[in-house]
Amino acid sequence: MLNIYIADNEDTLLKISRKYQVELVQLMSLNPHIDRSDTIIAGQRVNLPSPFMPRNEDRVVAPFCPPVPQEDFLPDWIPLTPVEQMAATEYDVLIVGSGAGGGAALWRLCEQWGDNGKKIGIIERGPLFLPTHVANIATINFDNFRVYAPPQITNLAGNKLPQYPGLKLIHALGGRTLIWGAVTPRIPDFELASWPIPISEMGLYYNIAEEIMNVTTSYTKDSSITQILLKRLRENGYYNADDIPVATDLDETRSGRLHSNVFFSSILFLARALSMRPFDLAVNAYAAEVITDGRKTVGVRVMTPDKISHFIKAKTVVLAASATQTPRILLNSRIPGKAIGRYLTNHSYLITTASVNTRGFSEPLGALGIIVPQLEDRPFQLQLQGPEQYFNYNYEKKPIKDDWEIIFFTSGKVEARYENRVFLDPNRLDEYGMPEMQVSFSYSEKDEAVLQQMYDAVLQSSSAMQLRVATMNGVPAICLMPAGTDNHEAGTCRMGDDPNTSATNRHGQIHGVPGLYIADSSVLPSIGATNPTLSTVALAIRTADYIIRQLQ
Repeated sequence: MLNIYIADNEDTLLKISRKYQVELVQLMSLNPHIDRSDTIIAGQRVNLPSPFMPRNEDRVVAPFCPPVPQEDFLPDWIPLTPVEQMAATEYDVLIVGSGAGGGAALWRLCEQWGDNGKKIGIIERGPLFLPTHVANIATINFDNFRVYAPPQITNLAGNKLPQYPGLKLIHALGGRTLIWGAVTPRIPDFELASWPIPISEMGLYYNIAEEIMNVTTSYTKDSSITQILLKRLRENGYYNADDIPVATDLDETRSGRLHSNVFFSSILFLARALSMRPFDLAVNAYAAEVITDGRKTVGVRVMTPDKISHFIKAKTVVLAASATQTPRILLNSRIPGKAIGRYLTNHSYLITTASVNTRGFSEPLGALGIIVPQLEDRPFQLQLQGPEQYFNYNYEKKPIKDDWEIIFFTSGKVEARYENRVFLDPNRLDEYGMPEMQVSFSYSEKDEAVLQQMYDAVLQSSSAMQLRVATMNGVPAICLMPAGTDNHEAGTCRMGDDPNTSATNRHGQIHGVPGLYIADSSVLPSIGATNPTLSTVALAIRTADYIIRQLQ
């Protein structure tokens, strides 16, 4: 069946085919009486295929799609719940803090519970800032991410802490995992032996934590600078030197599943949790104190930036605000406990730069990442990264040269002493009218002896690797960073069996206060010379498992 069209002035078969989107070959086969496609055929009958919808040039064939309502656009990259709305809900579990420990506890609860109807909430003192680790941003490299701490999310608390001047707090969703170095070794077994948890059980939770955080030693795989310096170390007595373990997703995209967040942050815990079940999240929510009824935990008093106080009811509260902020909350809450805020530990921290000549090293030179874990008779850890800003970088062109600078970190074990503590200063109130925290901290004679060992080891290991340590006025430029600079503080709510020397039991529950748990680095009984984040995550997952059993 054909349609008949009467050609207009200036029409040709070519113009008609374009006008009605009909193939020219098909149009000519239907009109054998017209010899040429470019001949003007005004007034002639033209056969058109059927079905066919003639249209003018200015006519839209398909109807317009309905507009998307404005309220359907997402205002934030993660769903948020107003504090006022959370105050109208009673939660089975309320988590305070969204860093490594809080994020891990949230993920584990969501993973194990699924959408079982239990109410989970999490609050964060700071705002939404970044949806990923800062090193995943294309314009950031190793040099500038280490100093990236904008004032809108950073509290340089050390300005007010004469004995702990290096402390830097990050008030933002994800906490300090937004800018952490992602180095994730395990605390060695001989250090775990003093913990109230079986070493085998910690091994289980380390496995879970490493899997969910994508911990790998393959980050520097095939880098000649790493492999050659490792060989030199091992041949000179540092037999346990190894590729640095980094929480990095190195998998390639398959079947459309993205692996774009290479460096791990707690944002990934939140994302994984959200993929399994809903939870309520409030930002800009300052936890002032935990409320108890004399027998058990009943909730948290929270303040919003307008300084209005809200009470969020919860059967179980998990504090994960950091090893300085969690004891602040507990002390403001008048929670009893002789060890709360006490036994503050961290790492003494030496740093230097050195240079290495890479003439003769094979390509790819690659990234340098080496760790020499502590031993029982060597209470410090060596860590080398580089070369220069190329440990992680995006688009800079890496130059070709023989001499490179590297960064040499050495962290030492610090005694957990009762007198090193976080406490409240009643004479100084914060912006919410609550007493600010203060820190009393000093190195012991034993700590100073470890520092001397560390200094000597930097020189010895540098010689073994054929590095040239930077000097100043003819002296090796090895400096001791101010206390707190390592961001590895721990122990201020440490777990143990004795309430006189520990704040929580072996499951992270505050002694004598049912329903109140700790899930940040403050619960670690000791850290030796090892970066504590992996251990914090492992214990937070373990505490979440215990909470799940209690709330069945």
